[in-house]
Amino acid sequence: MKENNAIYLKPAESWFSSKGWEVFPFQREAWNAYMNGENGLVNAPTGSGKTYSLAIPIMMDYMRGEKPKGLVAIWITPIKALAREIFLAVERAAHGMNLEWDVALRTGDTSTKERERMKKNPPHFLITTPESLHLLLAQKGYPNYFKNLKTVVCDEWHELLGSKRGVQMELALSRLKHVAPGLRIWGISATIGNMDQALHALLGTDMHNKPFRMIRANIRKVIEVESVLPDSVEELPWAGHLGAKLIDKVIPIIKESRSTLIFTNTRSFAEIWYQKLLQRAPELAGVMAMHHGSISRELRDWVENALHEEQLKAVVCTSSLDLGVDFRPVETIIQVGSPKGVARFMQRAGRSGHQPGARSKIYFVPTHSLELIEAAALRSAIDESVVEDRIPYIRSFDVLAQYLVTLAVSEGFDSEQLYKEITSTFSFESVSPEEWRWLLNFVTTGGNSLTAYDEFRKVEREDGKYKVNNRRIAYRHRLSIGTIVSDSAIHVKYLSGKYIGTIEEWFISRLSPGDVFWFAGRNLELVRIKEMTAQVRNSNRKSGAVPSWQGGRMPLSSQMSVMLRKKLDEITRPDSLTDEELIFLKPLMQIQKERSHLPAKDEFLVEYFASEEGYHLVMYPFEGRLVHEGIAAVVAHRISRMAPISFSIAMNDYGFELLSDQEIPYLEALETDVLSTDNLWADIQASINSVEMARRRFRDIASIAGLVFKGYPGKPLKDRHLQSSSQLFFDVFHEYESDNLLLLQAYEEVMDFQLEEARMRKALDRINQQRIIVREPRKATPFAFPIMVDRLSRDKLTSEKLEDRIRRMELQFED
Repeated sequence: MKENNAIYLKPAESWFSSKGWEVFPFQREAWNAYMNGENGLVNAPTGSGKTYSLAIPIMMDYMRGEKPKGLVAIWITPIKALAREIFLAVERAAHGMNLEWDVALRTGDTSTKERERMKKNPPHFLITTPESLHLLLAQKGYPNYFKNLKTVVCDEWHELLGSKRGVQMELALSRLKHVAPGLRIWGISATIGNMDQALHALLGTDMHNKPFRMIRANIRKVIEVESVLPDSVEELPWAGHLGAKLIDKVIPIIKESRSTLIFTNTRSFAEIWYQKLLQRAPELAGVMAMHHGSISRELRDWVENALHEEQLKAVVCTSSLDLGVDFRPVETIIQVGSPKGVARFMQRAGRSGHQPGARSKIYFVPTHSLELIEAAALRSAIDESVVEDRIPYIRSFDVLAQYLVTLAVSEGFDSEQLYKEITSTFSFESVSPEEWRWLLNFVTTGGNSLTAYDEFRKVEREDGKYKVNNRRIAYRHRLSIGTIVSDSAIHVKYLSGKYIGTIEEWFISRLSPGDVFWFAGRNLELVRIKEMTAQVRNSNRKSGAVPSWQGGRMPLSSQMSVMLRKKLDEITRPDSLTDEELIFLKPLMQIQKERSHLPAKDEFLVEYFASEEGYHLVMYPFEGRLVHEGIAAVVAHRISRMAPISFSIAMNDYGFELLSDQEIPYLEALETDVLSTDNLWADIQASINSVEMARRRFRDIASIAGLVFKGYPGKPLKDRHLQSSSQLFFDVFHEYESDNLLLLQAYEEVMDFQLEEARMRKALDRINQQRIIVREPRKATPFAFPIMVDRLSRDKLTSEKLEDRIRRMELQFED
């Protein structure tokens, strides 16, 4: 078999040689494994040739066979920009090896005419997204469409794994294995901590019944991290303002590079940085652009093409350019603010030097001084190959309910056969026969609570099969397929009708006609809101409101938390510091030490002080914002049982603050194990309005499960209507059907993904092994000040008022 492989791989070898490329051992291993009929996962760093590790053997395998007509391979990508890049790479290889190979793209941007063409004449190689694949499964005759399918490749599997889109793929693969026996399944992934679990989720619970392999590239990506340091360290650092002050240091970096990507963590920051850069360096006008997910596809395509063709000197972007896109002209990456995760930082760094053996250079621009500790932590994590796990979703019944209707609108399904398929997936392995019957009842009658309403009777049982016979239900369902749920979007268009992008309804509803806001790198004046469209015109006014999108803040990952605490421990030994960032922070850390304490790795710091605002109790687990939100609520609840006291709670990634207008019995609280894990679950439920949090979580679940319809194209339902509808369902289930699987899922998602209950318990276990250090500083410390500022920024103050307030605080707390 291996000898035959070598014969069929000769065209690929020759093509690689003609390009001056070397075939890496991991690529050759993948080529042989694929052609020997194996399944598996390829793990290799960004820019190492992962695409050709699988695209090549798929094509070579086709050349040695009978060359069946129709669809042979499906390549799944998580983002459209990456789909286009894969298309170009595969076309390039097919042309270079003289292979008559029809390659096609099918995404949300593909025209109806092109989709119809692909339906009648399927390509050999289809590049698509999870959502588009499910749309194909919702078409009549899909078993015949997929009958000759040989392989499915899930690119950037680590990105899909930690979302419900990964669950979508697990379900689609379980069906494709049934309609295309012998299907080979492969994934491509950057390094994650739980690689074995990622392979299990990809291949399913029957993975040991077929040959599989984990292929790891023995290529170490060289990443150089350089921090952009301010001229002097802040005595009282506060978040969000230092980055903009460092723009004058960033501009020379941009000018000295051929092409630069400037990554921000949120779309709002991208808008701000683009405007600030233009103000300070107007000569960048015309050679700088912006790229984020709310900008129109047309504008994003233009930016991507201009990058390829070296027409742009800089692009301010978000995670929309994180993944796999190969922009070889890009020399330099700038990261504004901590990305809060090692894998995300490495992914972005890899956008430069995006070719085998090339060095990647990334500049870290802090938004406040303490973030420089995170820069040092990121460098050490890269050196030590520390990366995060991607926790897969399990038992996402909203996705499963949607999937049942997807199959029912096409060919229908047999319940026994489908139960075997879905329990062969990692996500739904534990679904019991009783839960399965509940799901079937839900899609056929709406369940016990909704059985009286005909609109929820979507699926009918006919001749032993579950089918959708109502064309209106089928049409509405196809419009709703997917798991990406966002707030209602308002289209932004010029008066001429030219489309610019989308902004969330809650932001635009605060503006009045004549107000100016920044969007897509432009100063836009709102003229009017007509239905779900904001009509605008360009404005010469330099100031404007900055759009904000929900869910922009990223919490510190667990691995980053570990590395951060390691760096803090190093700071307690200042004479042995080697990281330039930690050396730079010495004066600030000295102030922290003089006013309070610098905690070593076996210590847990608690601070208590009074100010004009009241009494502040501040604790520093250094575990990330989400974990701190849960711990703070539990601690506040436990203290309030000791004395009638109310708190205002604030937190950041380093710690949390409890603020009260009366003295806090914190010593008594610490003596009575206020930080213990005893009765933690019950105290979480009592301290946090878990019902309200679950209600908010349920909104997305209701949309995915098909309880709430978002509207027809061009006529979306308003955000308020969607919210009230999902709340009504939640309240009905909460009162009359407490065992509703979608309701229970909402509570589980709150605990697992919002409060990170397991990580909270682990953090408290660690704290209880540490020595608790209590300090009563006369005034706020450098550690406490950013947390207090975070509370102020959530009080909806304007930026001017906020800066004035912070300056008064600085004066109050300065020595």
